Amino acid sequence: MNIETKYHDTIQIEANQIYTFQRGIPGFPEEHQFTILQLTDDGMYQVLQSINTPMLAFVITNPFAFLANYEFTLDEPTVEQLHLENEEEAQIFVIVTVTDPFDQSTANFQAPIICNVRTKEGKQVVLNEGNYAMKQPLITKTAAEKG
Repeated sequence: MNIETKYHDTIQIEANQIYTFQRGIPGFPEEHQFTILQLTDDGMYQVLQSINTPMLAFVITNPFAFLANYEFTLDEPTVEQLHLENEEEAQIFVIVTVTDPFDQSTANFQAPIICNVRTKEGKQVVLNEGNYAMKQPLITKTAAEKG
């Protein structure tokens, strides 16, 4: 199937590349189908692209590349909703707010996107644990850089 996208113009995707978000994403409850597209050649950033709304696309990234000790526990209703049978089925992303200059970009570590790679189901989860920020800087400056 061909879809219109925000960052990639018109592209062709297969049905097995579509993730279903049963309840949509907070702020977009009517949007249920998304695909994940590579944004950068190095694989560091992807796009969570709506299948039905070309201009609805979120820049996402792997949170562990920025916070090695990022961890949380999913509640049982979320595990059941996503039909997660084991930890390896869960692919975790955070939404990036890209700014200019890029080194001031932030990510929402308080509300990660969880995708089941086996069932192609997804959900954005708001964490009530940990000290994660909605606007966590991706790039932290060293004392020398801060001057």
